[in-house]
Amino acid sequence: MRKFTLLICLFLIQFSFAQRKGYWQQKVDYKIDVDMKEKAYQYDGKMQLKYTNNSGQNLNKVYFHLYFNAFQPGSMMDNRLQNIPDPDKRMATNVGTKENPKYVSRISELKSDQIGYQKVTSLKQDGKVVSYKVDGTILEVTLAKPIGEGQTSTFDMVWNAQIPEQIRRSGRNSKDGVEFSMAQWYPKMAEFDPEGWHLDEYIGREFFAPFGNFDVTINIDKDYVIGASGELQNPNNVKGYVKNPIIKAKNGKVAWNFKAENIHDFVWAADKEFIVEHAKSKHGVDVYLVYQDNDSSPAWKEAMPYALGFFDYNSEHFGEYPWKTYSIIQGGDGGMEYGTATLIAGGKNLQSLIGTIFHEAAHSWYQQLFGINETYNEWFDEGFTSYVEQMAHLNVVDKLKVMPSNPNPDAYKGYIALALSGKEEPASLLADYYNTNYAYSLEAYYKGQVLAIQLGYIIGQDNLNKTFLRFYDEWKFKHPSGNDFKRVAEEVSGINLKWYFNLFINTTRKIDYAVEAVNGNTITIVNKSDFAMPIDLLVEYKDGSKELFYIPLREMRGEKPTENLVEYQGAKRTILEDWFWTKPTYEVKVSKEVKQVTIDPTKRLADVNDKNNVFTK
Repeated sequence: MRKFTLLICLFLIQFSFAQRKGYWQQKVDYKIDVDMKEKAYQYDGKMQLKYTNNSGQNLNKVYFHLYFNAFQPGSMMDNRLQNIPDPDKRMATNVGTKENPKYVSRISELKSDQIGYQKVTSLKQDGKVVSYKVDGTILEVTLAKPIGEGQTSTFDMVWNAQIPEQIRRSGRNSKDGVEFSMAQWYPKMAEFDPEGWHLDEYIGREFFAPFGNFDVTINIDKDYVIGASGELQNPNNVKGYVKNPIIKAKNGKVAWNFKAENIHDFVWAADKEFIVEHAKSKHGVDVYLVYQDNDSSPAWKEAMPYALGFFDYNSEHFGEYPWKTYSIIQGGDGGMEYGTATLIAGGKNLQSLIGTIFHEAAHSWYQQLFGINETYNEWFDEGFTSYVEQMAHLNVVDKLKVMPSNPNPDAYKGYIALALSGKEEPASLLADYYNTNYAYSLEAYYKGQVLAIQLGYIIGQDNLNKTFLRFYDEWKFKHPSGNDFKRVAEEVSGINLKWYFNLFINTTRKIDYAVEAVNGNTITIVNKSDFAMPIDLLVEYKDGSKELFYIPLREMRGEKPTENLVEYQGAKRTILEDWFWTKPTYEVKVSKEVKQVTIDPTKRLADVNDKNNVFTK
């Protein structure tokens, strides 16, 4: 009997694992009302949050992020600034010299009326008081009743907050003079997914959260103008959006109401000098520029046509922008993306402003539309965003009629400099854990972009373009990983890509090929590294003809199609036998006298030493 019972238990355990849910994601719906205390840089907040559990398991706890708590002396963010060798210059002060810098964390010098905080004073679940505790920037809530599969619980929270001095993203009185840059300003539900709860302390990197709907009301002095995520519901009753609004202030304040659907972060900024510029793109996106009307930001007045062109280009090449609005708001400390909006500092230089707008708006795809986990898929977030930004810039700003085979050689230079610096770390590292900001920045923005461009080299640019559009169809409003993009690329191209993504993301291995010799009719090329790649080998013969030898890698289990690129025009394409990664050399037999041999004339192969990629006889 005992054996029978044991067998039944084992069967039930195996059955339960077999029945584990496939893809799922949680859902949140926020209704927030805040009352600003402008002179004290504080506000009182009330929130009703509906949380839907689709995980297939009961939840006994939930967690919120309290990001403002990072801006206090002694926080983990403060501690990190004091110990990393190259702290973010916006967040630290150099009290030494340029040659011998000595950095002091700006957070460490904040006084009690300058720090940030979010203090929860009341929290209920479905009307019942729950217990909770605050640990740094994480609020841990023990539920009054577990939330079962498919169930929705309603949380009612009351809190008060102090807005910190502008140090990183959020804060008061930015360098531009914007009074309120309100990012990460509300208690935000943490993400729970098949990997569990994502409870990263706010140290400096970016964010991950569930999709949901937002209904936000901001009560503020009648003289302020607000730019925010989503659609303004009462433009006729507030300043800045229509001519001759009917403003009915109550105790000197007006209520601004914004709503947004299917986003995972909400941002707003307010200033008395803000003006609002509005236009609609050809694809129907209502674009708003919200900026200070003064001499310090002349470029803002010229930015709108470029912003409209950006959304039209991206909607055609990376998938239709799915929301009705996008607001580009002056504020913050550089540029940062949020749901249907961005905060951008500066505006004196038009090219710089356009570049930042393009980058942050490109995040509307890679991170906002695809809810990428920025805490450890930083290469997927920033790198792919940088690729989208660059493609839009070449088309909308530069208006190139013929696209270069490699759209961004500078990204390759940056990545190769990192690879040879001795400071590179695997791109799969948790974003906050890099030993230097230098490594994180080049890894995320450049290596991630190189991964995308080089993927076009492996599967063909046409297949890469199709992959971006197929990925949009399959993964919009979800939380994809880099592996999900890889799988779409494999399905589009018919090429296995496991080796490429694994080596490029999880290791610091480098690519280095060389033309070793040309002896008579035999060309010998060698892989001098521990990273195997397919090879395009262009051979120019003495009679003036050209031949492109394509050498697939065995692990690909397929071949890229012929590419119609400038560098290959007039060249006959010959497909050779697969090259094994276990064999360092490869011989190519030719039938005519050789003049020149070039490995990858398109410069899309991220070869760390391309000086030996060309042989001229």
